[in-house]
Amino acid sequence: MVLVAVFIGGRWNLNEYAITPAQATPVAPLVKVQGVKTDPHNDKIMLVDVYLSTVNVFQWIGLHFESHVQFVPADELIEPGVPSDELGPQGYQEMNDAKQAAEVAAFRTLGWQVPAMPTGTAVTGVVAPSPAYSANLQVGDEIVGVDGHAVTSNCGLVALVHSRAPGTQLNLSVRKAKISPSGIITLKSPTRVQLTTAKAPGYLGATGCAGVTGPNRSWLGVTIEDGINYMLPATVSIDTANIGGPSAGLAMTLALIDKLSRGSLTGHHVIAVTGTIAVNGSVGDVGGVAEKTVAASRAGATIFFVPQVEVATAKGVGEPGLRIVGVTSLKQVLSDLRRLGGAAPIPFTKPD
Repeated sequence: MVLVAVFIGGRWNLNEYAITPAQATPVAPLVKVQGVKTDPHNDKIMLVDVYLSTVNVFQWIGLHFESHVQFVPADELIEPGVPSDELGPQGYQEMNDAKQAAEVAAFRTLGWQVPAMPTGTAVTGVVAPSPAYSANLQVGDEIVGVDGHAVTSNCGLVALVHSRAPGTQLNLSVRKAKISPSGIITLKSPTRVQLTTAKAPGYLGATGCAGVTGPNRSWLGVTIEDGINYMLPATVSIDTANIGGPSAGLAMTLALIDKLSRGSLTGHHVIAVTGTIAVNGSVGDVGGVAEKTVAASRAGATIFFVPQVEVATAKGVGEPGLRIVGVTSLKQVLSDLRRLGGAAPIPFTKPD
């Protein structure tokens, strides 16, 4: 009986994930730009990632004897009611958003106007069970219409659904997402998806949308974000195959600015970077900073930019010779780099 119990326990995956150091990857070789002139001599700017994996009982025990391992309950990584098997697609969706924000922030920093066009509302999570789950809506899908009415934002979708009586049948126009095994997301042409709404859970509260008043009545069972298309002045491709999450946003932004501008942005320092990026240049916090610091040290970085709130965590595990710099915005990072000997970014191609 003991042998059987141990064998079963070893195969039983826990409701917990292990975060361990992965690698620091130079971003420049991953970036391709067409339509404007670029610098063929790129600085070494590295994104830093971690391994995120489920663990069984034996692995959990073994990892406790290793250094630089963080254990995270599954419910801290996903929204309530969202199945854990959506964690992978969500990571790829977040990376897709991070690349878009990095491209916009980089071009705007260099002086380009980058117009934005709303495209719909993107699904970032599907609760199970729910009407959306039964209708096979998935992470990455973009809802662009409800019963013949165009949807161009989150609040546009909420306005068309929240006051309907539970049990209402809706015809959604959806651009279904195809996510490749390596995380590349492509959207198909709009197709019709029928579903029947359910009674809204009491925990939803107010919609937060201007002009949409009263309690929610109907519920689809999705978490959403605005779908936006930005008109870039060039075609940009960033190869992030098999890398998920938003934490490479700042690193991708800096690598793109370096590629588009003259001189050495980093003053020829080898830098590692972690932090999310918004289109307005603000830098957000990320997870796994301790493990990323270890990876940055192992890769030979001399400077590691991290979100300001996570400086203490990084310094707690950083090796001698790795300088930790906390930041809150892209503007601050560029200013810090100039103080370290980097060049002010001047684009090769003059913005229109």
